[in-house]
Amino acid sequence: MKPSEGIEFRIRHLIVPLDGSRLAEAALPIARQLARKLSAPITLVHLLERHPPHHIHGEHHLSSPEEAEQYLSELGHRISPSDPKVEQHVHATKITDVPRAIAEHATELGSDLVVMCAHGQIGLRTLLFGSIAQKVAASSAVPVFLIRPGHAGAAPILTERPILVLLDGAAVDEQTLPLAAALARVCGGSLHLVVAVPTLRTLSGVGAASGLLLPATTATILQLAQADASKYLSRRIALLEAKGLLVDGEVLRGEPSEIIVKTARHVAPDLIVLGIHNEEGLANFLSNHAVTKVASCTPLPLLLVRESRGNT
Repeated sequence: MKPSEGIEFRIRHLIVPLDGSRLAEAALPIARQLARKLSAPITLVHLLERHPPHHIHGEHHLSSPEEAEQYLSELGHRISPSDPKVEQHVHATKITDVPRAIAEHATELGSDLVVMCAHGQIGLRTLLFGSIAQKVAASSAVPVFLIRPGHAGAAPILTERPILVLLDGAAVDEQTLPLAAALARVCGGSLHLVVAVPTLRTLSGVGAASGLLLPATTATILQLAQADASKYLSRRIALLEAKGLLVDGEVLRGEPSEIIVKTARHVAPDLIVLGIHNEEGLANFLSNHAVTKVASCTPLPLLLVRESRGNT
């Protein structure tokens, strides 16, 4: 668990996938806020689907390149009438795999962040966390910022409240922390870091079997893991503080999703940052309760960061 000495990340380009619905547009306030603070361009993206529905949430579905281009142009002018940094991109070749197409566009357009609504629609299916949005996050090399609009359809705006980051000492921390630090810096907020160490009760897989067969030995190993996690967390905090950031953190025992949800309740963060491990694969990620439970138990925005392939 050796932290990198160069925790730096620059967000230079954001993309926002849109389908023409007002729910999907709930991602725009945060995207616009970040773009202004970062002096970064936004690209509004629409993908034409091979067999699109006629309506989305009772609204007309965009069905032609000309219609999509007009919509994105009008929307860009409406959200930033005098800002040339709002660009539009319509993918005219009709696609069938919406999540894959979004992930590929994020890379091809050179974006550093995908900002999208997790309750709109893009194409055929409802953009629920467990389907399109989660698949985008699982397959995208670019971090995905998921917004869940409130009852009135308005997205929350980042303030000076903390950004909550779940760490586990793995390589994916090298992606989550620099991005979280960059957001905290531009928004004037702080970071609250959490490292979750299992208990005997919350171990899973091989660890659970070891806990049943050798409970005393396993408990000792977990105590050592807790001590190691405390040292790791202290190093991370010191490194970030040296960069001028306000940071605190804690090592907590238990199941990660339960820990992060409980911590969010008393920390009241603007955002929760979670890492995705490559070794889990797409199928395991889609059923990973540590991510899905967080999404279902809190209305807060989630920033999902997939581990770089170079770290596997």
